[in-house]
Amino acid sequence: LTEVYSSSPALGRYFRSAQVISFSNESSIVIYQLLFSVPPSTEGFMEHTMNPDFIRNILRQNIYDED
Repeated sequence: LTEVYSSSPALGRYFRSAQVISFSNESSIVIYQLLFSVPPSTEGFMEHTMNPDFIRNILRQNIYDED
């Protein structure tokens, strides 16, 4: 995750760290925390750039690109 987000053109400059909070071998579920340092609020920044769907799609695109 660290490599994915730190190299992202959209989020790389804001990304600080990724930490696994919980991992389950039985169900293949990983819960992780991403830490971003965001600039003082600008119009639309939190709604668009830091939108959870947008952040998930960065990871999803990286997975697709590797296949």
